[in-house]
Amino acid sequence: MSIAKRRRTIPVMVGNVRVGGGAPVVIQSMTNTDTEDPQATAAQILQLAEAGSELVRITVNTPRAAESVGEIVRRVRDAGCTVPIIGDFHYNGHRLLGKCPACAESLDKYRINPGNVGKGRKRDEQFATICAIARDHGKPVRIGVNMGSLDPELVMTRMAANRDRRLGKSPEEVMNECMVVSALESTRQALACGLKPEQIIISCKTSVPRHLIALYRELAEQTNQPLHLGLTEAGMGMKGQVWSAAGMGVLLAEGIGDTIRVSLTPEPGGNRCEEVYASQELLQALGLRQFAPSVTACPGCGRTTSATFQKLARETQAYIRERMPVWRRAYPGVENLTVAVMGCIVNGPGESRAADIGISLPGNGEEPVCPVFTDGEKRASLTGTGETLSLQFRDLLEKYVRDRYATKA
Repeated sequence: MSIAKRRRTIPVMVGNVRVGGGAPVVIQSMTNTDTEDPQATAAQILQLAEAGSELVRITVNTPRAAESVGEIVRRVRDAGCTVPIIGDFHYNGHRLLGKCPACAESLDKYRINPGNVGKGRKRDEQFATICAIARDHGKPVRIGVNMGSLDPELVMTRMAANRDRRLGKSPEEVMNECMVVSALESTRQALACGLKPEQIIISCKTSVPRHLIALYRELAEQTNQPLHLGLTEAGMGMKGQVWSAAGMGVLLAEGIGDTIRVSLTPEPGGNRCEEVYASQELLQALGLRQFAPSVTACPGCGRTTSATFQKLARETQAYIRERMPVWRRAYPGVENLTVAVMGCIVNGPGESRAADIGISLPGNGEEPVCPVFTDGEKRASLTGTGETLSLQFRDLLEKYVRDRYATKA
C-alpha cells in the first residue's frame, strides 16, 4: 500500500507543538499516576517526554488533582522539559476549571468528552462553561468522543429513528453515526462559544479497528479540524500493538490523522513508555517519521538453535533506547541509523551488509565467528558468547555512531 498525501487540516498550537496544518504526526501519551501526587506525576511526565512523547495528558478528576496541576507543571518546567501538558476532564471539568484558575492557566490544552459533560440543558451549559474558560485563557481543546461514553439521549434517539423509519442500519452503524454527529455538533457549539477553529482538535475513539477506520474516514470527509487517532482501549502487549497498528496504520496510510496515541494496558508495574515506543514504531514503519535507529533481526528457525542472537537483538534494542536521549542531542541524524542482528548464514551476511552496521551470528553447525559489517564492508570478526559478545558489539556500535555522526553535531 502506498502512503497517501497527508490530508491538510487547520493548524492548532498546543503549547510549543503544532498539530495539523501539515506538521508531522504528533505522538501523545497519558500518565497513569494519581494526579493528586505531584511528585510521581511530574516524574512520569518527564519519563514519557524523555522517551519521545510530544504531548502528555494527565487525569484531572478531583479538586485536589486540579490544585496539584500548577505544582506538576512547575516541577516539569523546572526540570527543563517543555512538553505540553493536557488536562483530561470528565463529568466535572466545568467545576474544576472554574474553581481552580491556576489549573486552567497552567494546562496547555483541555480534553472534553461531550458524552459525559452533563445531560440535557445542563450538558450545553457545562460544555459552554469549559469552552468559555478555554477561550478566555487562549487554550485549545480536544473534543474527544468515546464509544463507551456516548450521550445516551443521542443514542436512544438515533436507535429509535432507525427502528421507526426502518432504515436498516446495524446497531454498530448507528453508534458510529452517533459518534460523528456528537463530534461535529460539539465542534459547532464550541465555535459558537467563541473558540476559533485553530483551537479545536477532534477524536472519535472506539476499541474496534474496523470501526475506527470507518469513523475517521467519515470525519475526514466532513471536517478539516485536526484529528487525534487511537483506540479507546487497545489492550495489553501484542494484542494492543497489533490492533492499534491495524486501525491507525490504514488511516495514516490514507493521510488521515494528525496526532496519535497507542493506548496500551501495561503489565502491573510495567513501563508506561511502551505506548510511546509503539507509536514511534508505527510512524516509523510507515515512513512518516524517524525516531530511533531501526534494528532488523531474523525470527530464527531450526538453523539458529542458539538463543545468543535473540539475546543480542534484545540487548541491542534496549541499549539503543537507553542511549537515544544522549545520542539525539550529541549526534543529529542518528535516528536514521540501521542496525542488523542476524542468526545464521542464509540471510545474515546480506542483511548485515545492507544495514549501516550489522552482525551475523553463526547458526547450527556454522563456524563460530561473528562477522561485523559497516557500510557494506566486513570490518571485524567477533568471537565469544553472551555478555562478552554483547559488550564487543556495543563498543563497535558506539564507535560507529561517534565516527559517523559526531561531525554533524
